[in-house]
Amino acid sequence: MKPIADIELPAQRRTASTAIKAVWDSAAMAIIFGLLFIISSIMVPDFLSPVNMRGLALAVVQVGVVSCTMLFCLASGDFDLSPGAVVALAGVVAAVVTNKTGNVVMGMAAGVGAGGIVGYINGFVIARLGISAMIATLATQQIARGLTFISSNGSAVGVSNDAFYKLGNTQFIGVPLPVWVMAACFLLFGFMLNRTIFGRNVLAIGGNSEAAKLAGIDVARTRVIIFTLMGIAGGFAGIILASQMTSGQPNEGMGLELRVISACVLGGVSLTGGVGTMFGVIIGVLIMGTVQNVMNLLNIQPFWQYVVSGLVLLAAVLLDRLKNRATV
Repeated sequence: MKPIADIELPAQRRTASTAIKAVWDSAAMAIIFGLLFIISSIMVPDFLSPVNMRGLALAVVQVGVVSCTMLFCLASGDFDLSPGAVVALAGVVAAVVTNKTGNVVMGMAAGVGAGGIVGYINGFVIARLGISAMIATLATQQIARGLTFISSNGSAVGVSNDAFYKLGNTQFIGVPLPVWVMAACFLLFGFMLNRTIFGRNVLAIGGNSEAAKLAGIDVARTRVIIFTLMGIAGGFAGIILASQMTSGQPNEGMGLELRVISACVLGGVSLTGGVGTMFGVIIGVLIMGTVQNVMNLLNIQPFWQYVVSGLVLLAAVLLDRLKNRATV
């Protein structure tokens, strides 16, 4: 007969293994970000300096704001390839309208509205007409980029009104206003995801759209709202960027959509839908921003930065695939 201690040991090991697996599943990327931050602080000169921390926070604002709504898009089983073009379009439209009217509020509203229109068209074409998200958003990406170059004549549109710069260059208790805006977006959309029927409907659609339809959820309407929110968030990010740069730049936002999708997937949002948390997205945004910041501090050539960004995206997709296999 075996001693009691020998009988209980395997069960204890299984319990410990299950607990470690649970911690890893729920906080893996947070742990990785913590290690990345500590190693960067030790190995990279000036990484922890106040100036660099401020620059890092400002550098992730566009990705952070757009990721808030990309989370809803991916969690519902869709994706959007147009945010980069929407950011550029919104910035140029805001600059042009501000110069024409002399009214900054009207210019910014026009920029956000332009983004919202692109987002609504995406949602209508995808949800009501049954066109695939890849084709629809790729088409609107090209259209928005083309309209941006047409309205700006292919060059930057400067703004002479000083009030236009306040959104991007004002501080509140020592923190830049765009960072506060990003934090507000995290709180707002996190609340929507976790505390509202709309958020639960999004996750239900991503988990099983047919079951969601049978449960009485208006799937098409929800998808239109998601893409419209995507456009509005992209427009708002474009306004912030234009305000920071004091002009509307038609070439801005190139590749933004890939950085946003990478950040979301790194944060645990499933590409097949139904899974996603705002905390995970925040971690994903911080990982992407830290990697980019470290490469800049180490003076790594831009060509190699593209390679690293691509590898991060590939790693994020592989991680998503491994998680899906583990849950099957």
